[in-house]
Amino acid sequence: MLDEVLKMLSEIRPDVDFASAGGLITEEILDSFDMILLLSQIMEKFGVEVPVEMVREEWFDSAEKIAELLENTRASFYDRAGCRAKS
Repeated sequence: MLDEVLKMLSEIRPDVDFASAGGLITEEILDSFDMILLLSQIMEKFGVEVPVEMVREEWFDSAEKIAELLENTRASFYDRAGCRAKS
């Protein structure tokens, strides 16, 4: 999962080494347009629509945290997090 997230992030911002980068949100590595692209790719690739209330620093500040969110989502995290699987 982490490799897939790293690939998505690298497609959005090829100038950043996301394998070692932290602070994607807090250090403003990703801007709002980057986040829209990322959320769109997540929805397309994984069939997961991440609700606005889940788009928080704690889930999107590193590639590892994004991968963790997606892993939790795949493990029936839909109801608790408010995410919906794509039909």
